[in-house]
Amino acid sequence: MIKGITFVRPAASAADYERLTGFFSALGFTPGKGWQEEASRGAAFLAPLGNLEVIEGELPSEAGIFVEVTQLDAVREAALAWFRSIGQEPGIPAIADTDWKSRIFTVEPAQGHKFTFWEWIDPLKGKPIAVEGDLSAEGMRFAIVAARWNAVITDRLVDGALDALLRSGAARRHIEIVRVPGAWEVPAAARIIAERVPAFGGPGSVDAIITIGCLIRGETAHYEAIYNEVARGIGQSQQETGIPHTFGVLTCENLEQALHRAGVKAGNKGFEAGVAAIEMVSLRRKLLETSFEPGEGA
Repeated sequence: MIKGITFVRPAASAADYERLTGFFSALGFTPGKGWQEEASRGAAFLAPLGNLEVIEGELPSEAGIFVEVTQLDAVREAALAWFRSIGQEPGIPAIADTDWKSRIFTVEPAQGHKFTFWEWIDPLKGKPIAVEGDLSAEGMRFAIVAARWNAVITDRLVDGALDALLRSGAARRHIEIVRVPGAWEVPAAARIIAERVPAFGGPGSVDAIITIGCLIRGETAHYEAIYNEVARGIGQSQQETGIPHTFGVLTCENLEQALHRAGVKAGNKGFEAGVAAIEMVSLRRKLLETSFEPGEGA
């Protein structure tokens, strides 16, 4: 099960490390979780989307890492400004068109570390205009409501949700974890949290609630009665309060299925619920701030 991919670039010296971290910070990358140890240190920079490509034929650039952006000219200006701020002649080539309908430029902020920045000439490429949420959780507040029942599963789901939030920029002090006896109690706790402060953004309020639980089918109809009401209660709380609730409650036939969905083989549904919460908070803010004229985006 794949959760993400990380490209590691070793710096040849402390000076190169400072140059590279300063360069990516100046370009507006979201800082990730770094580390500082006796023998090493690291700085992480996050992007909303990443992929690994295998290419046959001529590469469009000598750089091994390509960074897609939406305002290439502004990024190049930021790179030029960074070089000037450290008293060095930039030497960045002009932006060039490619034969795959894009524009690119390559920069080498430290010797041996080349990066290519690019954007599509037509960013929409025939796609309808859409408003989407971003995946940066910086400044957002979350609550995780988790059932203790089937803790061997729900603990893994909570860990997955925390992983998604923290690696996306959320502060640990802005994440509240509430434990309830079982999945049946999850909607009630979520509703209390959602209604705790009537004014959105007020002290103690949250931007989204991640619900976590695990129901495993037994020999009676108890399972069906529970999961129907749990799903209805969570959905109703979201609709009536306006606070996004993401659904991380597993409904499985057996323990093996639940383990697979808690990080063994089929991904971690808690992680997915965490990512969905971040996106929904961002989308909600955009929708509340944006007004569209009739027919716009058609």
